[in-house]
Amino acid sequence: MNTVELKKYLVSTITEIHDEAFLEAIKTILDSKSQCQLLPLTEDQRLEIMESKKQIEQGLFLGKAEMDQEFEKWVSEK
Repeated sequence: MNTVELKKYLVSTITEIHDEAFLEAIKTILDSKSQCQLLPLTEDQRLEIMESKKQIEQGLFLGKAEMDQEFEKWVSEK
């Protein structure tokens, strides 16, 4: 059974289940494996993310190599 067939089978089988506790257990399993889990963010966090995205679009960031150089420079000054 391939992935598409398995998903269809599961959907079909789940629609036949009427045991609420069992369905809640399935929901718990699915929630823990969901690839699209959303994190609750404060308004300040959202604004900070938006500002960071703008800075990235403007090229105002350092790559890993540049950041490593900056770090080494900073450490050697201490």
